[in-house]
Amino acid sequence: MSEQSFKIFVVEDDDWYRKLLVHTLSLNPDHQVKAFPDGESMLKELKEKPQLVTLDFRLPDYSGSELFDKIKSVDPTIEVIIISEQQDIETAISLLKKGAYDYLTKTDDIRDRLIHVLNKLGKNKKLEARVESLQEEVEKKYEFQSNIIGQSAGIKRVFKLIEKSINTNITVMITGETGTGKEVVAKSIHYNGKQKTKPFVPVNMSAIPKDLVESELFGHEKGSFTGATGKHIGKFEQANGGTLFLDEIGEMEISLQAKLLRALQEREITRVGGSSPIKVDCRVIVATHRNLQQEVKNGNFREDLYYRLFGLPIELPPLRERDKDVIILAKHFAVNFAKENGQSPKAFSKEALQKLMNYSFPGNIRELKSIVELAMVMSDGDEITPDDITFAQKDVLADVLTEEMSMRDYQMRIIHLYLKKYDDNIKLVAEKLDIGQSTIYRLLKEESQSSQ
Repeated sequence: MSEQSFKIFVVEDDDWYRKLLVHTLSLNPDHQVKAFPDGESMLKELKEKPQLVTLDFRLPDYSGSELFDKIKSVDPTIEVIIISEQQDIETAISLLKKGAYDYLTKTDDIRDRLIHVLNKLGKNKKLEARVESLQEEVEKKYEFQSNIIGQSAGIKRVFKLIEKSINTNITVMITGETGTGKEVVAKSIHYNGKQKTKPFVPVNMSAIPKDLVESELFGHEKGSFTGATGKHIGKFEQANGGTLFLDEIGEMEISLQAKLLRALQEREITRVGGSSPIKVDCRVIVATHRNLQQEVKNGNFREDLYYRLFGLPIELPPLRERDKDVIILAKHFAVNFAKENGQSPKAFSKEALQKLMNYSFPGNIRELKSIVELAMVMSDGDEITPDDITFAQKDVLADVLTEEMSMRDYQMRIIHLYLKKYDDNIKLVAEKLDIGQSTIYRLLKEESQSSQ
């Protein structure tokens, strides 16, 4: 692969050396090379926007340092290669520190070294162009009006809140059931806001072992604990200048919440095993499926941290409350799956759409996507029928409500269904149903006594 083509200006007052540089740079016929004997004549032509200027350090009208500053003031993206005598090395190094791309001395092998630098510059420019292209792709992907699919009143309210959030650095708290798209909303806020060119760092608090949370968030120094064989940069530092997304913040141990509160208030962290505070500046977005107000009342979440995180609240509606968004999303997922797998598009029969509309989607959008993709695989024709749609789990509540029972019977039926689903783990069932463990034990005891 040949190096990238450039428009190049050569500034050199020595006629012989100027011709040598022009000849070397013109070996690639794709390069456009223009030569100048002094700085003034070159500056007049900068409107042509060269990508590269080779600059002799000693010119009759400007010093290399002065001309470098003038070039960068006109267009900071222009790369500058300093070419000079051996005795100018110390001064040339100062220009490298200011941002010059490279420094070459006038020696016999300058032609080979110049071609090598040009090749390296071409590869770097291609990489920069690719990174810029990827950034544009990411930003386009998270244009929330096209990325968050739906027309229901609930989603329109979410759009309005996202619009309000992207123009400020206010902390955002996203709430909603599992699978409603909390991380998609967080990314939409980041990639449409001021920090879009900076890192988006997601952290799933429920997925980190409790004894590693502090190290993951704040980092650690070498030797700070057993296994700390090197320095570790935490998520706060990784997100500096960008966005830190703390997903499932309700799962954070209360013992660590005070340290998180301090980091948010002081905008600084201290690595585990470290003594020097480190300034950090990142936007914070949090998400949870829990009712944090209730967690505060239950003593599981600090009240001061709750109010520090509250900021702008965005509540995502569950899919069952989004009416015909189910149909819009199902068609969207079907089209995407067909494109990604080189398949012909498939339509849904009316009966298939009705089957989807009648289901309550406990897994929300994530579950709908899986159901649609499986239906695309199972369908033999060009239409998805009800038989192609398989629900991964029964809608427990719908099953329970098909029978007429007393409220106590309803309670016991739900408790038994959850106990069966979670292998008789009463603590977990209590969390899922948001009731006390003692309540479950009491109801089971009363049921047992009444049956005797």
